Order: sequence, then structure tokens, then C-alpha cells
Amino acid sequence: MTTSTRGAAKAPAVLVLEDGRIFRGRAYGAVGETFGEAVFSTGMTGYQETLTDPSYHRQVVVMTAPHVGNTGVNDEDPESSRIWVAGYVVRDPARIPSNWRSRRSLDEELVKQGVVGISGIDTRALTRHLRERGAMRVGIFSGEAVADDAALLARVKEAPQMVGANLSAEVATKETYVVPAIGEKKFTVAAVDLGIKGMTPHRMAERGIEVHVLPATATAEEVYAVNPDGVFFSNGPGDPATADGPVAVMQEVLARKTPLFGICFGNQILGRALGFGTYKLKYGHRGINQPVQDRTTGKVEVTAHNHGFAVDAPLDKVSETPYGRAEVSHVCLNDQVVEGLQLLDQPAFSVQYHPEAAAGPHDAAYLFDRFVTLMEGQRA
Repeated sequence: MTTSTRGAAKAPAVLVLEDGRIFRGRAYGAVGETFGEAVFSTGMTGYQETLTDPSYHRQVVVMTAPHVGNTGVNDEDPESSRIWVAGYVVRDPARIPSNWRSRRSLDEELVKQGVVGISGIDTRALTRHLRERGAMRVGIFSGEAVADDAALLARVKEAPQMVGANLSAEVATKETYVVPAIGEKKFTVAAVDLGIKGMTPHRMAERGIEVHVLPATATAEEVYAVNPDGVFFSNGPGDPATADGPVAVMQEVLARKTPLFGICFGNQILGRALGFGTYKLKYGHRGINQPVQDRTTGKVEVTAHNHGFAVDAPLDKVSETPYGRAEVSHVCLNDQVVEGLQLLDQPAFSVQYHPEAAAGPHDAAYLFDRFVTLMEGQRA
């Protein structure tokens, strides 16, 4: 990515998809060029949480909501220390933010962090195109980076693909840190950071859990050095087929029968640890309005998603694994994609979506209580 911070309001911009489709608009945020995987998010709110979610590393996010930036940017809502999206695409950016917590405009924050974006294009048409053709590589070019269409397309096709990308270590913490329990400490959890969002350890801390957040490269010995009552594997970017290290660590956790909880990338890691495969979705699930059924209760939840890969596990039967029986616990009602796994013979489960969702919805917050129940049962 190359950027400058001048002339964003007036600079022309071009979005080029790898299949040759081109959209023309105006620069939004920093001026320059950027490359990534084009994906769309259907959330009407929560753009600040989306931008700072490490799972969006190397992705250019298209917002389907037409008006973005209304509430500006504050210093309380980021999910991490920086914006992770590779680029940002909006239809109609707010000219003047209005919110009592706002400290600056979204455009100013994008410029400050060097995020190249484009505005004024038909994001509805772009979303329909991605739904029909699938997620693909994309480039955004503005200002002096704009060139001949054929030359820009050639550069997009040179960009790396998401399949085969091993990205967790690029976004995870380099050093272990501790999020203390709120109130009385009841449990200790070792959380393997594969791209963790700040709200996740906070949700556990609210339940009396002291969370030790470890790097993505943590070994089983490092996980158990904190004497955990439970182990957690977080969300994160990239292709789960590349995550051999975390899979090996999780298999050790399963062998010891320590209570285990995984979210998003952590769900895919559990799938691989149990012997299931993973595959890339055509255009993924991203947004905060996805219907999921908890098959253990029959309850339907509105949930927050951000995943381009999924676990290939049978929906119609209980599977035998090296760690006991396993079944699909949650399923997306839009397309029957696996959204959760659980073991029936030991305390381990995971979900593909985001129960911590700071911007909502909060239908699935009970899953953190389910994790607590597993640790209570193990201790008893």
C-alpha cells in the first residue's frame, strides 16, 4: 500500500476487480493505492468495530449500508490498536459527523492511518457482482496512482490471494498480556490470539475470568504455564488450512480434556483438530444480521459474522473423532453453513460467528456463560 494524505476530497479514484469490472468514484481517506480481497459487510452500524477487527487484515471492505461515518470516530470503540482493513468502499460518506462521543471524522481517521478508500460508487451493484462472481482480488487507486485501466488490472492480478494466506502471526500480540477479572476472580483462561478482538477478553472478564492472551505462535507448554482452567482460541484472518501450529496446540488441549472454547478462526481450528476439512466460501458471511440456529436448543439467533472460510462437517450425523463424538451445534439458516461444533464426550465447543459483538446483536452472549459452565463442571 502506498498513500499520501493530500487532496483526498477532490482526487478521482478507481476500483478495479480482478475479473475486469471497474468502478469510478472519489478518493475517501488516504490517497494512493491498495490491494486486497474484495468482501462486503451488511451491517448498518458498527463500522468502527469492523475497521479495527484484525480478521479483516488484507481485505477491502465494501459497506452495503449507503451512508457511512455518521457518528464519526471515538476512542472507546476500537477492537484493536489500529485499523486493519486494506481498503474501504462506501457509497455516501457523512460530511459532518454527529455524536457526543465523536472525536474526529471517519475520513480523518482513515487519512491518519493511511487507509486508501473510495466513495461515490454504486456499492449495491458492486455487492451484487461479488455475490454472483464471488470474493476476488481488488485494487483501489486514487490521485497519481490512477493509470491506464489495463495496467491497473495487471497489478491487481499480481496481488496475493487469500487462499493459502497465513496471517494470524501478522496481527496477533507479540508478547503475552493479562486482562484481569472484573470483580472476584473465578477462573484463569489462556487465550491464543489469532487476531483477537478487544471485546472478547472483556466479555470473559465480566464473568470473573482472568485472561492471559498469548501470541499465535504459543506452544502447548506456554499455554499450560499459566495453569488455565480453560483454553480459548480467537478469531483471526487468513486460510485455516495454513494454521498447523494452532491445530497442534488445540489437539494437545483436547488430549488433556481441558475446557475449550473457540470463536470464528478458532472454530475452524477445532474442525481441523477433529479431522474435518475447511473450504473457502464463495463470498463469505460478513455483517451483524445473520440468522443462526443453535441446534442444541432449537433457538434462532441474529448474529454477527466475519468469515470467508468454513468447516466441512456433516450436518446429519454425529461424527467419531480421535477425541470422542462430535456434532454440528449451530448452522446458518441462509445457506446451511456450519456455524458451530461441540464434542459430546468432553468439554469443548466452538462457534463460527461472534458472540462478543460489541456493536451487537447480543443474542449469542450466553456462549460465554456456557464456557463458564464447562469450567465449573471440570473443577467440580
